[in-house]
Order: sequence, then structure tokens, then C-alpha cells
Amino acid sequence: MGVPSWGELFRLRYWLRVWPWIFLVGVFSLVRFSKGAGFSDAYAFLSRPFWPGSAQGEWVQKGIQIEHLARINLLEQDNKRLREMLSLQRSSGREFLSAAVISRTVQGWWHQLVLAKGERHGIDRGNPVMGPGGLIGLIESVTPTTSRVRLLTSPGSRVGVWAPRTKRHGILIGIGTNRPQLQFLDKDSKAIPGDLVSTSPASTLLPPNVPIGIIQSVDTEALPAPEAVVQLTAAPEAIDWVQVQMN
Repeated sequence: MGVPSWGELFRLRYWLRVWPWIFLVGVFSLVRFSKGAGFSDAYAFLSRPFWPGSAQGEWVQKGIQIEHLARINLLEQDNKRLREMLSLQRSSGREFLSAAVISRTVQGWWHQLVLAKGERHGIDRGNPVMGPGGLIGLIESVTPTTSRVRLLTSPGSRVGVWAPRTKRHGILIGIGTNRPQLQFLDKDSKAIPGDLVSTSPASTLLPPNVPIGIIQSVDTEALPAPEAVVQLTAAPEAIDWVQVQMN
């Protein structure tokens, strides 16, 4: 076996330097024309041992089941809420108009909300507005297609109310929070936490005997008469549909 000549050594060194570049060009050309399909297949083959197993598949299925149950629960709550509103309308014997809440501001969250129906639908200023659970406010202003509700929690809101257990009258005053203040008209209110507050059974401006809230605490030392903090039975922050009592 002879010693390689200088020409053969030169060609060998030349190919050792050039062939990696030729290989790279070939690889890039393959990727270019195959759009990476080969690499995707290779990656899938090499990563197969690390693919999610049956346990992870079960987690996914449980997640889907939880989502479906949550959707069903939300639908049931919506149906219950709408049935309660329909029951209120039938039991009162008065005409009510259902309306969607379309707007409210963060700054005035406890002050007002805007409904998707207005003067063209028969809504007038002063109409009582009910949510699921009881009275939430009165119509403050109307346009042809919208109406603005002043909530019972709005600062300056004043509504005459009734404590059925003690048979005492009072005035519910909004103070800008989710719990309005109740000022009794009698010094001996006899109110205790847990007492129901409603509209008066003899009310003509408001639908009679409509729940408004539950007394949370009582300040018997307040002057000139005791005061109480009331938790509304119809939470304004969670309402998206209401019923407006028509004239």
C-alpha cells in the first residue's frame, strides 16, 4: 500500500472541510421543501416516551366534567332566579316589565344602574324596581330606550319601610355602601338582628309586603331613635335582570 500523494491529501482535506457545508445546505433544502414535516415526525418519534399518560388524560376528563357541572349549576341558578321573578309578578297582581341591566360604573357601583328599556316600553320615573330577592331601587330617569335606577344603597336614597315582626315603621337611607341604614320612627323599636325589613302592607307607592333586607345590627343608643344596618335580600352587585313595576 503506497503513501498518498500530495494531490490526494489535498483533495481529502478539501472534502473534509466542504462536506459539512454540503450537509447543512441539504438539510436546509429538505426543511424548505418539506415545510418541516420530517422534523415534526422525528420530534414526535423521539418525544413519544414523554407523552401524557392515562393519568393525565383522566385529569383532562375530570376538568371537562367539572366545567359541564359548573355550566349546569349556573343555568339552574338562572332558571331559579327567573322563576322567582315570575312568581313575584304573579303573586303581586300588578303588571311588571322585565329588563336587562346594561350598564353600571365602578365609581357608582352602589348608586345606580342602567336598564335596556325606557319610555317607549312604558317605564316612568318613580317606578319601583325589583330584583331576585326583593326591592332594589326606583326609576330615577328615563330615555326613549333606557332607564336609570337609583339603588336603595345610593347616598340620599330614602324609602319608607316596615318591620313585620315588631310592626314598626322606619326610613331606609342609602349611604353609598352595600348595606343601607335604617332609621326607626319610634324610640322603642324592639328590633333585633335577623328581623326582616319589607315594604309596608298598606303601601301604595311601592308594591306591598315586598322583602327588602335583614337587620344585621342595631344601635339602640342612636338619637333621636334607634338605627340599624340592613343587608339587602336582593344584592345589587349580582343583579343582571330586574322587574319594573308599571303604573
